[in-house]
Amino acid sequence: MVFLTIMLGMLMAALDQTIVSTALPTIVADLGGAGHMAWVVTSYLLAEAVTTALAGKFGDLFGRKRVFQVSGLIFIIGSIVAGMAHGMFLLIVARAIQGVGAGGLMVTSMALIADVIPLRDRGKYQGAMGAVFGVTTVLGPTLGGLFTDHISWRWCFYVNVPVALVMLVVAARTIPAMRAAARPVIDYLGIALVAVGVSCLILALEWGGNEYPWKSATIIGLFVVAAILLTAFVFVELRAAEPMLPMHLFRSNVVTVCSILSFIVGFAMLGAMTYLPAYLQYVNGVTATASGIRTLPLVVGLFTTSILSGQVVGRTGQYKMFPIIGTAVMGVGLYLMSTMGRTTGVWKESLYMLILGLGIGLSMQVLTIVVQNTVPYADLGTATSAVTFFRTLGSTFGTAIFGTLYNNRIGPNLRGALAEVPQVPPAAAQNPQLLRRLPSAEAIPIIDAYAATIDYVFRWVLPVIVLGFVVAWFLKQVPLRDSARAEASDVGTGFSMPESPDRLVLLENALGALLRKVRTREVPAPNLLELAGSSLSPGQAWVLGQVRKYNRVRGHVTLVDVARSHHMPPDVLQPAFGRAVQEGRIEFFGDRIEFTPAGQAESDRLRAALRDWVGGRLQDWDCPDAGDRALLDQAMDNIAARMLDEEEDQLRIAA
Repeated sequence: MVFLTIMLGMLMAALDQTIVSTALPTIVADLGGAGHMAWVVTSYLLAEAVTTALAGKFGDLFGRKRVFQVSGLIFIIGSIVAGMAHGMFLLIVARAIQGVGAGGLMVTSMALIADVIPLRDRGKYQGAMGAVFGVTTVLGPTLGGLFTDHISWRWCFYVNVPVALVMLVVAARTIPAMRAAARPVIDYLGIALVAVGVSCLILALEWGGNEYPWKSATIIGLFVVAAILLTAFVFVELRAAEPMLPMHLFRSNVVTVCSILSFIVGFAMLGAMTYLPAYLQYVNGVTATASGIRTLPLVVGLFTTSILSGQVVGRTGQYKMFPIIGTAVMGVGLYLMSTMGRTTGVWKESLYMLILGLGIGLSMQVLTIVVQNTVPYADLGTATSAVTFFRTLGSTFGTAIFGTLYNNRIGPNLRGALAEVPQVPPAAAQNPQLLRRLPSAEAIPIIDAYAATIDYVFRWVLPVIVLGFVVAWFLKQVPLRDSARAEASDVGTGFSMPESPDRLVLLENALGALLRKVRTREVPAPNLLELAGSSLSPGQAWVLGQVRKYNRVRGHVTLVDVARSHHMPPDVLQPAFGRAVQEGRIEFFGDRIEFTPAGQAESDRLRAALRDWVGGRLQDWDCPDAGDRALLDQAMDNIAARMLDEEEDQLRIAA
């Protein structure tokens, strides 16, 4: 139930990145404001990117369950306002509110998985969530098209409300309330500077040549303010106690190159996916639903090469070739798509989309894994967040710049087309449903205007992909740790699913992935009591484990707590706990159970034995840096504790 609840949160947040793409032409026809069409997507992505930097810290501060629930409420409010919007400005504001909720849901979903899913099963659950995240890339445009064609585009947003309400009710009953012991330090100033600076830059790119001339005081002023704020952001990050984006990371060739490539991948992927449905509806004359289905070749290509490249990296450890080949294939795909027009056949269009998808998948998959493999363990969380942040930022800029190119071209092109067919009202030219009903002779000039505009957009994005191709050659090939190779072949990473920003969670996941691979090589699972040289019976080891587990998670334990968690009456457990009292390993203080010194020593011995077993199978985790070594030791202790919790299930059965 916990997993399904978390998955619903992830599903909604991921779905709303793409669900509006097929509805955008109809939304513009209904609300007007064609020049602001890109902001319906951009505002969501930008708010999501900023919130992900805060939500993880707030989860540590106030508890992940509470942040998950509050994020769900914010998402509901944004969805209701978006569905009720009768103007483009209000819709954009509502989408930003949705983005705030989505960012919180994304980050806390990944953290909650680490909190509640046993380590030995985490790979399966993360793979399932990765698949769900990937499926939304297909489901979003198709679902948006179905709502637009058969009910109303407003249901792209209203559909979230009942799903989110169910999620919140179930979350209140099932998700455990946990928070970090240490109070986190939050880089409020850095987050504010980058949020406002990037917003100013996107506004300048969005308004330039559309709302205001490029040389106007407004556009120049926005560029100047953006430059000042982003420069201030760099200086703040150099001095912050716990910076949102540590500048020292970019001394690494791998981090710098992977961040640039992540930006370019996000730029091409979401920019193309936002405007392809518009092309298909205006030029090919298909319905909103069909335009979502017709983008499937792009998604199929993306999935195919993402998974295959992960498998190859997992087996060989070689990754440098993938971004190089991927950016080259992306460039070919975008060039071919820039040649599409009214007479281009369906199969040829599908082939061009497939080529673009193959290139995106080849470029996208390995970047996070490579970064995690090369940075110090202490920087795992921030480095992973940086790659995700740059990919989201790239998606934001891609949508904005695609929109600017589109808006600057569509006006003159449509005016020229309408001059050829003056009997066609402008409203019919801007509405894909009305355009489909026009006689062929009247529709052709308008269709060609849209085709020329979107071809122009794809053609001008090519230089960005060429830059990515050049940058990819500078990516260094370094030996991958066994754990990185294990993670590369996991399904979840193949869909570029967001990762937890918590470095200890990432270390646990990496170690857990490696241990799963170790087990598939038929390494025998440890016999805990034999490893520790303990004389305890399985039943007594289980009792000590329960006391230790509840003290670690809740800070206290009672017999009623243990009994309730195993769905049995306390009287059934009383004899086993009474025996542990007689043997001097635990004692009761009222309802509370505490270790005696002898019991604490026995519990520590079991944990140390399992930790040594884990450490003995991680031959490539030598850490010359003392800080890294301490962090790795802490992660291994956490893994040993989790494995001990899971091992106790077997001890209970034996008892």
